[in-house]
Amino acid sequence: MNWKFLFLIFFFSLSINQTIFATTENDEDIPSNYGIITGRVLDQDKLPLPGATIFIKSLNQGVVSDVNGFYRFVKLPAGTFELTVSYIGFTETAEKVPVEIGKTSTMNFYLKAGIDLNEVVVNGSLQGQSKALNQQKNNINITNVISADQVGRFPDANVGDALKRIPGISVQYDMGEARFGSIRGASPEYNSVTVDGDRIPSAEAETRAIQLDLIPSDMVQSIEVNKVVTSDMDADAIGGSVNLVTKSNPYARRISGTIGTSYSMLSEEATENISLLYADRFFNNKLGMTLAGSRQNNKLGADDLEAEWDQSDNGLIMTELQVRTYWVQRLRQSYSAAFDYAFNPSHKIEAKVMYNHRNDWENRFRVVYKDLDEAGDSKIEREVKAGTNKNARLEDQRTWHIALKGDHQLGALEAKWQASYSKANEDRPNERYLNFVYKHVDIDQDLTDTEKPQVLVNNADARDFNPNWAFDELSEEHQYTEDIDKAFKVDFKLPLAESSKSNVLRFGAKYKGKSKLRDNDFYAYEPTDEDAFVAAAVANTKMQTKSDYRAGDYVAGTFVTKGFVADLNLNNSSSFDKDQDPEELAGNFDASEDVTAGYIRYDRSFGNMDLVAGLRLENTHLKYEGYAITLNEDGDFESLDKTPRVKSSYTNILPSLMFKYQFSKNTQIKFGWTNTIARPRYFDLVPAVETNREDNELNIGNPGLDPTTSMNFDLMFEHYYSSVGMFSAGVFFKDINDFIVDRSQEDYSYLNNIWDKFTQPINAGDANLYGLEASFQRQFDFLPGFLKQMGFYTNYTYTKSTVNNFQIEGHNEDDVTLPGTPENTFNASVYYEGPKLSARVSFNYASDFIDEFGSEAFEDRYYDKVSHLDVNASYAFNKKLRLYAEANNILDQPLRYYQGESKYTMQAEYYDLRFNVGLKFDF
Repeated sequence: MNWKFLFLIFFFSLSINQTIFATTENDEDIPSNYGIITGRVLDQDKLPLPGATIFIKSLNQGVVSDVNGFYRFVKLPAGTFELTVSYIGFTETAEKVPVEIGKTSTMNFYLKAGIDLNEVVVNGSLQGQSKALNQQKNNINITNVISADQVGRFPDANVGDALKRIPGISVQYDMGEARFGSIRGASPEYNSVTVDGDRIPSAEAETRAIQLDLIPSDMVQSIEVNKVVTSDMDADAIGGSVNLVTKSNPYARRISGTIGTSYSMLSEEATENISLLYADRFFNNKLGMTLAGSRQNNKLGADDLEAEWDQSDNGLIMTELQVRTYWVQRLRQSYSAAFDYAFNPSHKIEAKVMYNHRNDWENRFRVVYKDLDEAGDSKIEREVKAGTNKNARLEDQRTWHIALKGDHQLGALEAKWQASYSKANEDRPNERYLNFVYKHVDIDQDLTDTEKPQVLVNNADARDFNPNWAFDELSEEHQYTEDIDKAFKVDFKLPLAESSKSNVLRFGAKYKGKSKLRDNDFYAYEPTDEDAFVAAAVANTKMQTKSDYRAGDYVAGTFVTKGFVADLNLNNSSSFDKDQDPEELAGNFDASEDVTAGYIRYDRSFGNMDLVAGLRLENTHLKYEGYAITLNEDGDFESLDKTPRVKSSYTNILPSLMFKYQFSKNTQIKFGWTNTIARPRYFDLVPAVETNREDNELNIGNPGLDPTTSMNFDLMFEHYYSSVGMFSAGVFFKDINDFIVDRSQEDYSYLNNIWDKFTQPINAGDANLYGLEASFQRQFDFLPGFLKQMGFYTNYTYTKSTVNNFQIEGHNEDDVTLPGTPENTFNASVYYEGPKLSARVSFNYASDFIDEFGSEAFEDRYYDKVSHLDVNASYAFNKKLRLYAEANNILDQPLRYYQGESKYTMQAEYYDLRFNVGLKFDF
C-alpha cells in the first residue's frame, strides 16, 4: 500500500481545513452578502430520504436532497421563507425558516410514510422503492437506483445479483453468482463501476471489468446506475456507470444486521451468513461514525460439461469432450468504516475505508476425451486441481478503497474535494495440477443430442483410472495480479443569479494515476521414479461419479485425491525434477496509466424545463512493457526477453447536452446527447510477442490500439404514481467507433514470414447499438382488502447492434453483432407487502449473444439465454426483528456457451438450488 500517497493526502486535508476554518469558526464569519438554508430530509425512523424535492414557492426555486438526505439553498435574501418537501409515498411537509444575511439557517424535515387516501402503509421494500424512484425522478440524467431496503427484499447475495433487476442490465455468472454486468447491450468492458464516485480497480489481469461478486449486497446504501453520464462524471462509460454508495452520515444511533445460513442442494452443505452495522454520532452530533461488516461463507459446487467442435465434410464433429466436477468454498468478507465531522453547517470533512476480501477454495476433477476426430488414436486425461491451502486451489481476491473528502460552502461558492487510494489484487499461490493419460484409445461419438453429446470408450481398461494409466503432467503455479489507483478531484458549484439554483456553473478537475502488473511463476515437475509415483497415486483415489449429475448422464469416474496432490513435497529434489516454464512467464507485464481530466457544466432552468450543457476533456498517458518469447522449430524454449517500454498518449474532447421537461409534477421526459469512451483492456495493450516456430504461429499485443468511442442519444418518458410506482419508456442509440476484438488470421504475412496463424487484438470496426426500454411498477392500492398490499414490477429492454467496416475475415458483416449484446432482457416480480408478511416471486431473462469471435463464423462462441426464478419471503415479529427465507435458481439455470449454433454445447455448468434463511434486526 502506498502510505506516502495517503500521508500527502492526509496532510493536504489538514492544511486546507485549517486554512478554511481559521476564518469560519462560526456562521457569522461566512463571507457572503446572502443567507443560506441547509438541513436534512429523513423519515420517522431518522433514516435519510435521498432525492426529496425541497421548494421555496415565493422564490420559485427548488433543490433536491443528496444520497444522504442533505440539501442546501444559497444566495438567499433576508426574510422568512416557507419550504415545502415532497416525496413519493410520503406526506408532504412544509416549514417556515428565517434567513439572515451572512448566516446559515438549519432545518431538518421528518416525513411521515403513507398514502392516507388509500390506507397503504409505505414500509419495508415499498420505502426502498420510494427512495429509488425519488432519486430517479429528480436526476437530470437517465438513472436507475436500487436502495438498500430493496436489495434486502430480493434474494441477492452480491452487488451483481442485485443489478440484474434493473432495466437493460444482464449479468454473466460464475459458480451461480453474477460476476460481470452488461448495460444496454454494452459488454462489461464498456461500463464503469465506482465506489462513491471513484472508479475501483480490477483484481483480474486481462480486463478492466470489475468483479461484482466481490462486494456483498448488504454493504451498500444504494446502487446507482447512470445510463447517461454528465460531464462531471468519468467518461469511460459507454454503456453506463454503476456507482456503489457506501453507508455513512448517520443521524442517530443505529444497530442492524443479519444472522442466517445458506444451503446448497448440489454441495449438500449449510454455511453461515452474518452482517452487522453500528452507527452513531458523538461530540454534540458533530462526529458521525458508521461501522459495517459482512461475512458470507458458502459451500458451492458445479457439474460441468464442455465440448469443442470442428468442421468436416459431414458437418461439425466433436474433437474434445470434458466432464468436470467442481467443489468450492467461497468466503466473502467485507468491512467498512466512515467518519464525518461537521465543523459547522458550511464545512464538513469525511473519511471512508472499505475492504473486500473473497477467498475461493476450489477443487476440480476433470476427465478429458481428446483427439476424438482421430479414429482409434484418441486419448483420455484425468486431471485434479488442488493446492496447499485446505488441499484446494486458493483464489484470494482483495480490494481496498480509502477516501478523504471535504464539502465547503464559501459564500455562494460550493467547493468539494476528494482524494482516494484504491487497490485490487488477486493472489493464487501453490495452484497444483496433476494429470494422468491413457493414449491410443478407440472412442466412438454419439451426437444424437449435440447439446449433451456422448462418447463410448471401446477399450475397457481405459474407462477408469488404474495402474496402466501413465503420468502426464504435474505443475505448480503462483499467480499474482495487482492494480492500484490514486486519484484526486475537486469540484466547484457557483450560482450565477441571486437565490437561484436554475442558473448554475459547475467546473472541476481530476487526476487518476494507475499502475498494474501481473507476476506469474510456473514450474513443471517430473517424478524421479515414475512407476513408484503412479503406484502411490493409484493407492490414493476416490470415486467422483454422482448419480444425479446435473449436466447430463455422464460418469466422472475415479481420481487421485486432492489430499495426495496437496501433500506432495515438490521441493524434494530426490523425488521430483523441477523446471520453470518460461511460456507462462511470457504473459507477465507492468503498466502505468495517467488520466487527467477537466470539465465545465452549465445548468439552467426555463420554467418546466431543466437544461444541462457540459464539456469534458480527458488526457490519457500510457506506459506498457511485457515479454517476447520464442519457441524453436522443435517447440522447445529458445528465448524470453523483456520488451522495450512503449509510451502513448491521446486526448478525448467530450461534449454533452441533456434536458428534462416536466409536463406535470409527476410526468416528465428526459433527453441526453453524450460522448463517452472505453479504454482498451490492459493485456491487449502489452507489447508482448509469442513466436512458435514449430507451429508457425505468432501472437502479439497491440500498444497502438485506439480507445473505443461512442456518441450516445437517449430519450426517456417517465410517469410516477403517488402510490409508489412508475411507468417509463424510452429509446437509445449509440454510434460506436473502433471497438476491439482479437483477430486470428491464417496464412498471414508479417515480418517477412507467412504465418499459419497470426493473432492480435485490433480495432475491428464500427457499430451502431440501439434499442428501447420500458419499465412499470405499481402498488395495487386501487384494489380492495389485502389486494392493495400487492404490487407488480416489470421491465423489458430490446437491444440491437449492427457492425460496419468489420476487419475479421470469414464473417458476413450483415450478420455480425457486437460481443456481449443480448437482444432481449426481461424482469418481472409480483410481491405482497403487508404490515407483517412480505413475499416476492422474481423472474429474470436474457437472450443469447455472441461472446467471442473465432477465425470463422462456426468458431464463434455464444453466451446462451438464461431464465432465473427466485422466491423470498419475510415475517416481521415487530418493527425491529424480521425472519426471512429465500430460494435461488429454482429453474436450475446453467451457465451455458455454445459454438456457432445453439445445438452445439461448448460449456454447460449447473449449480442446482440454493436456500437462505435467517433473522434481520434493526435497533
